[in-house]
Amino acid sequence: MAKKEKIKSLFDNIAPDYDKLNHILSLNIDKGWRKKAVRKIADTDKPLSVLDVACGTGDFTIEIARKIAAGSQITGIDLSEGMMAVGRKKIAAANIDATLEYGDCEALKYSDNTFDRISVGFGVRNFEHLDTGLKEMCRVLKPNGKLVILELSVPSNPLLRWCYKLYFLNILPAIGGFVSGDRSAYEYLPASVLNFPAPEKFIPMMYQAGFAKVEHKALTFGICRMYIGIK
Repeated sequence: MAKKEKIKSLFDNIAPDYDKLNHILSLNIDKGWRKKAVRKIADTDKPLSVLDVACGTGDFTIEIARKIAAGSQITGIDLSEGMMAVGRKKIAAANIDATLEYGDCEALKYSDNTFDRISVGFGVRNFEHLDTGLKEMCRVLKPNGKLVILELSVPSNPLLRWCYKLYFLNILPAIGGFVSGDRSAYEYLPASVLNFPAPEKFIPMMYQAGFAKVEHKALTFGICRMYIGIK
């Protein structure tokens, strides 16, 4: 089975418990990370066209929709219908204007130069072909458009890194598996973080995908990183 199909199946299976576990296991720190990223996205009073890639259950989509200018359009795409089913209920409850639809970031259906902003919250590490996904996002951005990526990372401090790996590789799978009934999913998630390219490798990939300027910021001692690409 291709990675893409495995990812779709994995997230479909854990969708009902994903939000609850995500916030518990991250100690709610993820909410602060999203707010920092949203400020980079909703940085103008002009209406924006926004694409939220790997939108999952819609946390990032909702936060962006609440902050962007009136008249803006926001679309979330994901491979997992299970995750988006949860997200659509949350969007309806929040009474915001956003649409979630099936979409593959490695083969976006949108025309060149369509979006002012693209966001990816904790999903870029799940791309099967990372370079292709980055090129596709650059393609559908308008000139001077902005891509904002949030992704989990491994701290550079040796002591923090040791604690992080202890938690991520042992405690998180045990708790996630107990609550969701799918330990393998919560073994994949930390493994995907450990396997994701470090900034010194990922930033050149963004340039190679076509971005003219790339910025990087470490959040919470490097547990999370924010990458910003300007087309």
